[in-house]
Amino acid sequence: MSNPFTRRRFLLTSAAGISSTMLLAACGGGGGAGSSETSAAPKTSQADIDAAMSKDTTLTFWTWVPDMQNQVDLFEKKYPKVKVKLVNVGAGAPHYQKLRAAIKSGQGAPDVTQVEYQYIPSFTLGNNLLDIAPYGGADIKAQYPEWVWSQVAKDEALYGVPQDVGPMGLLYREDLLAEAGIEVPKTWPDFAAAAESYRAASPKSYLANLAPNDPGHFVSYLWQIGARPFAFDGEQTVTVNLASEEAKQVAKFWGDMVAKDVVSVDPDFTDSWYQGFSNGKYAAWPAAAWGPVFLQGTAKKTSGKWRAADLPQWDPATPTSGNWGGSTDAVLALSKNPIAAAQLALFINTDKESALRLATEQFLFPPSTTILEDPKFVGQEAPFYGGQKVNEKFTAISATVTPDFAWLPFMDFVYSNFTDSLGKAIADKTDLVAGLQKWQDGVAAYAKAQGFTVS
Repeated sequence: MSNPFTRRRFLLTSAAGISSTMLLAACGGGGGAGSSETSAAPKTSQADIDAAMSKDTTLTFWTWVPDMQNQVDLFEKKYPKVKVKLVNVGAGAPHYQKLRAAIKSGQGAPDVTQVEYQYIPSFTLGNNLLDIAPYGGADIKAQYPEWVWSQVAKDEALYGVPQDVGPMGLLYREDLLAEAGIEVPKTWPDFAAAAESYRAASPKSYLANLAPNDPGHFVSYLWQIGARPFAFDGEQTVTVNLASEEAKQVAKFWGDMVAKDVVSVDPDFTDSWYQGFSNGKYAAWPAAAWGPVFLQGTAKKTSGKWRAADLPQWDPATPTSGNWGGSTDAVLALSKNPIAAAQLALFINTDKESALRLATEQFLFPPSTTILEDPKFVGQEAPFYGGQKVNEKFTAISATVTPDFAWLPFMDFVYSNFTDSLGKAIADKTDLVAGLQKWQDGVAAYAKAQGFTVS
């Protein structure tokens, strides 16, 4: 699962150099919460919160977001008795490896840590995340769309404060499509037809790419069509339904285009893939809301030629989208300062100034409707996209993401197994439906071997 980590590295190394006119970024990943326990603790009183925030306290916060010190400074200004030690232990695999090791040993773990949505169940399985609903978390539900809230909440419990998300849209080169006489595809059948026409008109390039090494991207297509490949009851039973009829429809759709060589199958987040956007190899990219700022940092010489549109639809009468990426700030259950830690996670992402700066300075696409409705965010015009209000477009798309997409408590294996199954079929240009079934069988077998009941 190396590719989402590469996206984080891009964010870490390039955010400081992105101008304030650039929009929309995030780090990869996706997650439905699951736990054997729901919130049973009484709500913490405001008096107790005030008392905790008036004590000399030091919190440790693990995050890979660049310039998070800006938000920490705001927090410490409001709560001068609380000091925050900001730590970046690495993004992706290094982050989670160190986090799990610290939890297991009981030594050196942070109070607050960044966790992607799809990994929340793997931590709640061992009751390693604090239910922050009693500490003020329950009061923020109204700030988030249903689909976002379903990623972090289980019954009445809340296991992470949403920080960023990645609703899926379509980025495309307006000039290249116009030269080929192709309209922006509004449906997936239109997309397939456009892929053939574009390839015929431009034999050295493609309308789009299907990466054989990026399970998160493919899963976003499953999310959109209504497939629900994963479920977890929080205890022992998991659902593995990767080979559902909806999923097979997606696999066959892309497989047909792969077989016709009208979409490429290049690994993404590689040097040659980056160059493909600059040299015109790809005329479009079905991308998450973090894609626009990523692209303008990668293909600077194409500035002004790109536009953003809705993701092609299966049913135009009911516009829907999926999500690719995003993360939360969660509190570890072993924190010795749960009240203060919960307030830090909440403040970073729900304080208006803090959250708006995350969106407009650090380019994380916001999950909160408060920021999504703020003119300072939605009103920005992006020169790279011909002056289009790209934030406004993806805000509208976010409202169409379908809820109740869940995850398994071993998504690291699910994603790594993709490379040897469906990903291999994509790379080899063989039967994608058969590759999908191989993925299904591999994940189900692993679940059983780990002692889970598979439904």
